[in-house]
Amino acid sequence: MKKAGILGGGQLGRMLLQAAVNYPVETYLMENEEKAPAAHLCHHFTKGDITRFEDVYDFGKHLDFLTIEIENVNLEALEKLCEEGVIVYPNPAALKIIKNKIQQKQFYLEHNIPTSAFVETHSIEELKNNAHLFPAVHKVSNGGYDGKGVQIIRNIEDCHKGFHTAAVLEKMVNIKQEIAIIIAVGNDGQIAIYPPVDMVFDQMLNLLSYQICPAEIPQSVFWKAEAIAINAVKNLKSPGLFAVEMFADNDGNVLINEIAPRVHNSGHHTIEGNYSSQFDMMWRIMLDYPLGNTAIIQSTALVNLIGEEGHSGDAIYFGMNEVLSMDNTFVHIYGKQKTKPGRKMGHITVISNEKQELLHKVNKIKNSLSVRSQTL
Repeated sequence: MKKAGILGGGQLGRMLLQAAVNYPVETYLMENEEKAPAAHLCHHFTKGDITRFEDVYDFGKHLDFLTIEIENVNLEALEKLCEEGVIVYPNPAALKIIKNKIQQKQFYLEHNIPTSAFVETHSIEELKNNAHLFPAVHKVSNGGYDGKGVQIIRNIEDCHKGFHTAAVLEKMVNIKQEIAIIIAVGNDGQIAIYPPVDMVFDQMLNLLSYQICPAEIPQSVFWKAEAIAINAVKNLKSPGLFAVEMFADNDGNVLINEIAPRVHNSGHHTIEGNYSSQFDMMWRIMLDYPLGNTAIIQSTALVNLIGEEGHSGDAIYFGMNEVLSMDNTFVHIYGKQKTKPGRKMGHITVISNEKQELLHKVNKIKNSLSVRSQTL
């Protein structure tokens, strides 16, 4: 059997391992937390720091291939492993572009991929000197995720919220919809495209609140979004799975926001909603099997289960019975023992071909199910 490694043991690693049981593969996982959500599902667990060269290299050198569940991994170790014959998904060259938001934006410009106006900044003073872009979004170049390392700067008075380090200042787009398309790329360059999703964000937390698939968008917007996503992924020149997040504005323009070079929150609905889930697809790519069928079985809604504001400690799930009693509703709890405000604790997928039913159940779930702690 092939030996496959995953760097990171959160919910993405957990769902990858849940899909791995269908294939002839021996799984290895490295994570610094021994009780991480994915730790008990692999064949072999290694305690280690995914950002440390020695840990990543020692973990990967005996494997056939490995992948990531978060971009913040040691790139130099992955490059050395590639030189020695270990296959890395995505390849280090693509990961180098994506994990640095400055390089990612420059990559879009180089390949004529539409994106919002931006400048590179390194201090609060530089931020103030680019007030012509306000209102804007300030993003740290490395290490930000799930709303962390991101600040909205509406005016000069907001500049103190910015980052005194390498960052990207992006002019805010007049957004009508936020959409995402997941693209699978095989080792031979063949691609498979999942239908677009319509994402609705929690503006306070800057996290996905819920999404609908397929996205309800004009055909012209769909064509633009698909063309942009394909262009971006093909120019990365790497096999793997890529989530391409985009903005559609009120004039029908489509701009790329970010690419995630891995399985992604915007694809969790595919477990129930598509013939081949994003996690199944990732194993097909790594094991060099034919790409799966991305067609929709039924339309879906996905609701993120987020830790309640004001609650930190042992996680308690309130309203679970009510949600589990709903037809065609699937609960995924990530196995995180501790909750805290804004932490992703799970997701719920609803399937139905009636959009109104999907939206009704989204609202019911959001009003019924919550994650709290015993003490505030």
